[in-house]
Amino acid sequence: MRLWSLHPNYLDPQGLVALWREALLAQAVLRGETRGYRNHPQLDRFKNHSAPLAAISLYLKGIHEEAKTRDYAFDISKIKLARQVVSLTVTTGQMAYEWAHLLAKLEVRNPALYRTYRNVEVPEAHSIFTVCAGDVESWERY
Repeated sequence: MRLWSLHPNYLDPQGLVALWREALLAQAVLRGETRGYRNHPQLDRFKNHSAPLAAISLYLKGIHEEAKTRDYAFDISKIKLARQVVSLTVTTGQMAYEWAHLLAKLEVRNPALYRTYRNVEVPEAHSIFTVCAGDVESWERY
């Protein structure tokens, strides 16, 4: 499971579809609707938030917004609506780690997109995240 901190506009089609599915699974885990993936490290930042369901809902909404810009038909009714606006933080180290990870994937899977993004030094974060200084997050598994 990879719940990117990066803005979903950087993802190739396969990556965006995978993120949508994985974030929906994360929502199901946080709602107690599935037994799998309950202890997945990528979920820690959502589970540890004071409003985890609102956080995952807004995360999914960001993915859905990107899908709409691409004319993808992601079903918004699958998102359990947030009752409040929340935000999460992500460190600069985590963003750099994820950016390198994504570029490596794109270089193999979508060389044209890789060439488009390879010179981006500071990628944009998903809209739910505020970027702050710091190392790679403790929950990240290398």
